[in-house]
Amino acid sequence: MSDDRLIVALDVPNALQGLAMAEQLGDSVSFYKIGLGMLTGGGLALANELKQEHGKRIFLDMKLFDIGNTVENAVRGLAQFDLDFLTVHGDPHVVRAAKEGAAGKDLKILAVTILTSLNRDDLDASLLKKGDVQDLVVERAARALEAGADGVIASPQEAALIRALPQAEGRLIVTPGVRPAGAALGDQKRVATPANAVADGVDHIVVGRPVYQADDPKAAAEAILAELSSPQAKAPNRA
Repeated sequence: MSDDRLIVALDVPNALQGLAMAEQLGDSVSFYKIGLGMLTGGGLALANELKQEHGKRIFLDMKLFDIGNTVENAVRGLAQFDLDFLTVHGDPHVVRAAKEGAAGKDLKILAVTILTSLNRDDLDASLLKKGDVQDLVVERAARALEAGADGVIASPQEAALIRALPQAEGRLIVTPGVRPAGAALGDQKRVATPANAVADGVDHIVVGRPVYQADDPKAAAEAILAELSSPQAKAPNRA
């Protein structure tokens, strides 16, 4: 049986390759992320096909950021596709606008805190607020949740701190930057294993390259699913 705590990122060039990968993974995977990189390669068409014809759950990772009116209108349009999750940047005005756009739909609005590919040096280069990255992530998460976000996107290294927030009760924590032990990090800088992530209170982990670039993607996905059900996933694995 599949476990929707695992979201496989279909960060492949186009919808045809994405559909082929989903067919290869079969019933092992029930939840897929489709991101901005595939938008011009048929990403929305793939999202609809996977949702309507294959019964999969869909996370549309658009990371929307603009003035409130534009975000609200964009989300209202996307909400018509009957998808499950949509990302926006975690600025409170963006979150509030996105929730207005999703009103009356089941679409969950997830707020991006700080990308898992960024560290303090990257934030300095972008002239962003001083401070420890973890502290900034937790602060952004709290403000986004107060603005009405259904959940947040954060690295697994901040998951336990976010889960402890009063504002996080009943909300989702979704984490990219999850890598099975021994997997290449790629451009991710703040990472953890699948077991550690869920032990720290994560609801869903997002894994892309360790699955779709594997010699046997289905076996790679099933290994992650097995780890999610392991004893290490129920308590911090410090072995």
